[in-house]
Amino acid sequence: MSTADLIGDTLAAVPLPGVVIDQSERIIAANTGALSLLGQQIVGRHFATILRQPQVLQVVEDSLRDRLPRSARHLANDGVRDIEYEVTCRYVNGIGAVNAGALLICFQDITHLEQAGKMRRDFVANVSHELRTPLTAIMGFIETLRGPARDDAAARDRFLQIMEGEAARMNRLVGDLLSLSRVEDEERIRPRETVDLTGILDSTLRSVRPLAEDAGMELTMSAPDDPVIVTGDADQLQQVFTNLIVNAITYASSGKSVHLELTTSERDPAVRAPAARVRVIDKGPGIDPVHLPRLTERFYRADSHRSRELGGTGLGLAIVKHIVNRHRGRLRLDSELGEGSVFTVILPRS
Repeated sequence: MSTADLIGDTLAAVPLPGVVIDQSERIIAANTGALSLLGQQIVGRHFATILRQPQVLQVVEDSLRDRLPRSARHLANDGVRDIEYEVTCRYVNGIGAVNAGALLICFQDITHLEQAGKMRRDFVANVSHELRTPLTAIMGFIETLRGPARDDAAARDRFLQIMEGEAARMNRLVGDLLSLSRVEDEERIRPRETVDLTGILDSTLRSVRPLAEDAGMELTMSAPDDPVIVTGDADQLQQVFTNLIVNAITYASSGKSVHLELTTSERDPAVRAPAARVRVIDKGPGIDPVHLPRLTERFYRADSHRSRELGGTGLGLAIVKHIVNRHRGRLRLDSELGEGSVFTVILPRS
């Protein structure tokens, strides 16, 4: 076998896009991944005509000169999205022109790592913002109470009431953050206990009925007479339906009722198995469809100002999504402006 064939066969076995550049500064071999990434006619070309990004050119030139390992970032686009690669350079002795050695360059797609890093940074920024707002208000009122309002009983009571509300808001946020962290950690572990979904819904309705009565809303439910058994975590499922019902009561204030509908089927297309569907239906103002795909994102709000006024943390639907995922179920969101909203939880039946 010739040296060229050996290089080609070895490079073909590399699981990443890879090219070999020898001391003639030309590409002498490329595997299928590299041909797809950089072009089909790159073999024999000078590397500078193919790898045109300055930081990549620099590390290739430096590694060809001193034979030391280096890395850089290469940006590409597949026509749909931007892709970021980590380019690694490693020198191989005894191959290439006059056996003077050559540089093996591999491209590893790290887009998902960059996206995860951005999500973490965005999450920290959002948490900081959500906490800073009530903290700033509390600190301002403390300063006022120590100064101009020190001897004003009416102002003091009013400010303390506001401070209590802001502290409660921070407490809800911290509670939801802890809950979100917990359900994300448990998402890969499927529950093993069997529970009666009808009983969970009955219990949830009892716990939220006082809130509905205060809002002047009627809570109703339709369900089969027989128990509906699913494999699940009772506490987490109650958390799902509490969040969805409380959201409906809170944000559908122009409606007069919230209705729960529990149905079963022998084969639901959403989970490809016997399933139970719970629909939380309100006749409120509805949600603009443009917001629906993002409603389960952390801190995403269709109406940020109104959500904060009503005490929302922006994490409730994210928690719901992760719990439903843990139960191998599906969450469906349907809404039209002026027509109300329907949130559907689909769970496999035992």
